[in-house]
Amino acid sequence: MREGGRMVEDIKDKESELPMQVVSICPGCFQEGEIKTIPALLIEKSNQIWIVKNCPKHGRFEDIVFRDAQLWRKWMRYQSIGRAPKGPILLGYPGGEELYEKHRSWPLLVNLLVTNRCNLRCWYCFMNAGRAGYVYDPPLEVLKEMMLAAKEAGGIAIQITGGEPTVREDILEILKFAREHFTHVQLNTNGIRLAEEIEFCKKLKGLINTIYISFDGVTEKTNPWIEYSKKAIENLRKAGIRSVVLVPTVHRQNLEEMGKVVRYAIENRDVVRGVIFQPIAMAGSIRQINEKFLREQRVDYVDLFEVLEKEFNKEITRWDFYPVPFVDPIRRLIEKIRSKEYPQFSPNPMCGGATYVFWDREQKKAVPITRFINVERFMEFVSNNLLKKQGVLVNLKIGFLLLTNLKKFIIKENLPKGLENLGSIIAKALIKGDYSSLGEFHYNTILIGSMWFQDPWNIQLKPRVERCVIQYITEEGLMSFCLYNGLGFGEELRKKYGMAIKEWEGETGKKLIDDIWEKARKNPVLLTGKSK
Repeated sequence: MREGGRMVEDIKDKESELPMQVVSICPGCFQEGEIKTIPALLIEKSNQIWIVKNCPKHGRFEDIVFRDAQLWRKWMRYQSIGRAPKGPILLGYPGGEELYEKHRSWPLLVNLLVTNRCNLRCWYCFMNAGRAGYVYDPPLEVLKEMMLAAKEAGGIAIQITGGEPTVREDILEILKFAREHFTHVQLNTNGIRLAEEIEFCKKLKGLINTIYISFDGVTEKTNPWIEYSKKAIENLRKAGIRSVVLVPTVHRQNLEEMGKVVRYAIENRDVVRGVIFQPIAMAGSIRQINEKFLREQRVDYVDLFEVLEKEFNKEITRWDFYPVPFVDPIRRLIEKIRSKEYPQFSPNPMCGGATYVFWDREQKKAVPITRFINVERFMEFVSNNLLKKQGVLVNLKIGFLLLTNLKKFIIKENLPKGLENLGSIIAKALIKGDYSSLGEFHYNTILIGSMWFQDPWNIQLKPRVERCVIQYITEEGLMSFCLYNGLGFGEELRKKYGMAIKEWEGETGKKLIDDIWEKARKNPVLLTGKSK
């Protein structure tokens, strides 16, 4: 299978053998203000995958990459090589040295940071203006120029993020412009304004496809804003918005509640479409740490999966999860059917994984899609049969093969009630792009995924950063998420294009402190999210 000029089989071989050579940086040099690339190895010890690197000045560093070597090998079987971005992408320091040679993926999702102002001061956040000491709040016209640049670079999905984007008075104008130029628009918010202003929720309808809401737990201990998070969900329900994704930042203090977050999502599946876990990265305000703190606080994919296995009594297991590139054959099939290019699902497999879980209302249990569809055999069928069809009437040939073969991949005895016609429903969605018939399946299914972004201790410039598909659009071009946040280059850009707080206050006539949520001004727990 050839894609992007390289054999996917070759990539699989090179990126699944241990020890594996990668390129990283020295955390010690980083803490001293210098970015120094050094060679590193991925090794296996005690059935775990570790990154090991040596700096001539600071010595040896080790950090966990994946706590289950068998699952890691399974994930690494699935590779997809992307196309180079159409637009400029920063490969290192803004305006300075490049850290890797070439970027190898289009943006699957473009992040547009519209402000670093926020109405909270979360303890783990390194972004907000109050902590940063400057304000980054680009004029609307500049944001429009950046969005057009992202579109020109091949982006079709955009996330409006911050800071807290809803503190901007022109947030609806920003979303309207995004809606006019992108196929998919996301709003990333802490949900406070959604909880307090149902009229604002109503105004969002038609402007966004998905709302990402911070959701760090189901109790006040882990999520002091839990009642407001629930209120935001209720207001979105009343406003007719049924496309919410819960986004927990996962650390040792809230890890044990992550299974209950999934349960909450299932209970509210008429509104909530998924949960995307983001294990904390040792970046920003917590990057000046020692290895003891790193060992105690590091959370990886397998830590999460173990919590889910326990919560759901093995109804959901780590083996139900697949890395992002696993689904890329479907993207290639849709490209073939519609004769149109789409961004590839081409990150390194270590960048994230997911599964779909169907809620069986009769048996009252979670059933991962892997239990009633042989997903691996189906993807092999797509790659080895459907994608090889050529010539005239190719869509008819693909449609015929789908309709006549899909039942082979459905495990009939495990099908939840109501999904008896799942094969024809899937075929209709793939061939005609008609998702209306998914009905019962779609609104009883939750996406569970995790994206573990990198920091100076575990970062792999090669092979991970060079294949990053989640990119920020900046005034100077696109940039990988893990360079922007993990290595702090985004902060350099925000400082460059921002202004001192006093200068911003003088120019706008506003006070930064006025952004803070009224209920949090006298309550440190609500303000920072850190319980006593």
